Amino acid sequence: MRMVAAVMYEQGLPPPYVDSTPFRIEEVSLEGPGEGEVLVEIAAAGLCHSDLSQVAGLRKRKLPVVGGHEGAGIVREVGRGVTAVRPGDHVVMTAVSGCGHCRPCSESRPVLCESVTVPRTQGLLSNGARRLTLKGEPVYHYSGVSSFAQYAVTVPNSLIVMDPAIPFDVAAMFGCAVVTGAGSVFNSAKVKPGQSVAVFGLGGVGLNAVMAARIAGAAHIIGIDINETKFPLAEELGATHVFSALDPQVVEKVKDLTQGGVDFAFEISGAKAAMASANAMTRKGGEIICVGLGASNDMYQYAHAALVSEEKVFRGSFLGSCVPERDIPRYLGLYQQGLLPVNRLKSDSMGFDGLNLSLDRLDRGEVVRQVLLPNG
Repeated sequence: MRMVAAVMYEQGLPPPYVDSTPFRIEEVSLEGPGEGEVLVEIAAAGLCHSDLSQVAGLRKRKLPVVGGHEGAGIVREVGRGVTAVRPGDHVVMTAVSGCGHCRPCSESRPVLCESVTVPRTQGLLSNGARRLTLKGEPVYHYSGVSSFAQYAVTVPNSLIVMDPAIPFDVAAMFGCAVVTGAGSVFNSAKVKPGQSVAVFGLGGVGLNAVMAARIAGAAHIIGIDINETKFPLAEELGATHVFSALDPQVVEKVKDLTQGGVDFAFEISGAKAAMASANAMTRKGGEIICVGLGASNDMYQYAHAALVSEEKVFRGSFLGSCVPERDIPRYLGLYQQGLLPVNRLKSDSMGFDGLNLSLDRLDRGEVVRQVLLPNG
């Protein structure tokens, strides 16, 4: 079939992206679904900081590639052997999936599955297939999803069936922003009632961490960002205190507030300065939860003697240490109960013609979460 999709041919183009156009809107060919694959009509796709970092070239991708790694839509066709989903199912699309039988998967850590990671870094589906072409030339898949398109072929492990009553533009955010932010609190840190947390970066992922910390019963939920316009929403969603990351006294203020430092500091941005502040304001025996990804070759520094003597922990949290079939239905349930109001994070929606402009808005920090509506 032929469909419209947003294709990235080159990484590292400069902003403003509305001029450099990292995503070009093309009519591409989509084959499939083959055995063990699913065709999904994309109803909504979230625009994430990870997309922005890929555009900037911080982590290399196989090109040309159809973008998008979180979304929601309707199953339209299933290949031979697929039983987990059926045509007509409403589904959340997520980049988190595993093979189900390797050691990480058997330990309920599918985000670490090498069987999935290797083909996806090569621009393929997790089963090693490629279903996209443009004028007879190969086009690659992004994180096994490629939701910046009218349709996508993927594998069942990337799909979670959801209640059709949930709006697609809300459900799309559960595939990455929600599982990453909320999962870092529930799965990686396992925050307990009465503990204190600091969240560096109040975008879509960070605000999900704020909401999850409130659900977990944290006593101090401290939001930190360079953009103070994000503070009112952070406070409405559960932050008990907010501070500017540009305040030279922010570490001292947080340590005074929490009587020695937070139990957990969630670093969402991947910025080196934020990592240093997160480490500095974490109490002895506390944990720095590293969520944000910088460039693939970035190196970060810490004082090793202090790490040992203060028994701190640097803990990586990739996609919220998510187990999709366990976590996404739970988080969708929390949304339906009004406890995880993800709908509050949506800043705007756009069609394909507004995609590059939306990258600029995200780059300038003007928005939280924007949603692409590929089919209008």
